[in-house]
Amino acid sequence: MFGMLKKTCGVCLIGMGFGILLVLLLPIAGWLFLIGFAILILGLIWLSC
Repeated sequence: MFGMLKKTCGVCLIGMGFGILLVLLLPIAGWLFLIGFAILILGLIWLSC
């Protein structure tokens, strides 16, 4: 049960990271890109563990 919840949280983090990268990349703001990239990497790490 916990493993399923962990995978769900990882997928949500990956989705949120992609959303920030794709939607908020339109205005030119480097820190938004870095936040989106960091959330995406965090989600991938969370999913792989």
